[in-house]
Amino acid sequence: MTLDRRNPDSLARPSGFSHAVVATGSRLVLLAGQTALDADGRIVPGDLPAQFEQALTNLLTALRAAGGTPADLARVTVYTTDVAAYRDHAPELGRLWRKHAGRDYPAMALIGVTRLWDEEALVELDGLAVLP
Repeated sequence: MTLDRRNPDSLARPSGFSHAVVATGSRLVLLAGQTALDADGRIVPGDLPAQFEQALTNLLTALRAAGGTPADLARVTVYTTDVAAYRDHAPELGRLWRKHAGRDYPAMALIGVTRLWDEEALVELDGLAVLP
């Protein structure tokens, strides 16, 4: 399996994402949206970074259960109820990403939403991975 991240010089330099990811492999893993639910089904207390870390941990746990690693992520979509707070916390969120998922970013999108399924949730992540 290979993921070839493409960031053309003619586009703005990406920070925290890749413009395009060309994936070749034999298994596609679709990852359901993950919020900051703990093992008991409760949203972890805290601000957006705390919830982002738990949601990312949940997403990567599901990926590992399917036999993948963070390096296999081709696409991640982030949904948040507060885009301004996400932007304000972007440096910390980037550090949390690198801590848990490394320095190779998938193609990503950030989408502002009115609310998520769990009313206390501030962020949700879903993804797509390509495994060998």
